[in-house]
Amino acid sequence: MMDDLKALYQEVIIDHSRSPRNFGSLESANCSAAGVNPLCGDELTLHCILDADEIIQDIRFVGRGCAISLASASIMTEMLRGKTKTEAEKLFDQFHARVTGTADGPLVDIGKLEVLSGVREFPTRVKCATLAWHTALAAINKTDEQVTTE
Repeated sequence: MMDDLKALYQEVIIDHSRSPRNFGSLESANCSAAGVNPLCGDELTLHCILDADEIIQDIRFVGRGCAISLASASIMTEMLRGKTKTEAEKLFDQFHARVTGTADGPLVDIGKLEVLSGVREFPTRVKCATLAWHTALAAINKTDEQVTTE
């Protein structure tokens, strides 16, 4: 069990949680959403600039949460910048399948996000890892309701 926990909190996760990339508000954002994971206490608000071609020009987040939640949001914002809305949705599907253990067929390379795939061994942590993603999808789809993992 201890080896599993060590694998979960890999160096990359710790680095991203201590020094999250793209952390801060984005005054010129044209889409945003708020998300909460009541079970763990994670809360974040995501802001992005989506251009007329539905390309994510900039993306940032503010909030607080556990190491998994912050690392996931940090890595996600790095990976989504420059992606189209459709590419972002496909990456979410691939990431979600990996962390929930529901991937069928060959695994697709999800880059840095692979470090979070160990959460599938800890079902309550899946919500921590996916909160930022659900919130990002709500933002780019301009959904007005708060995102919750419950």
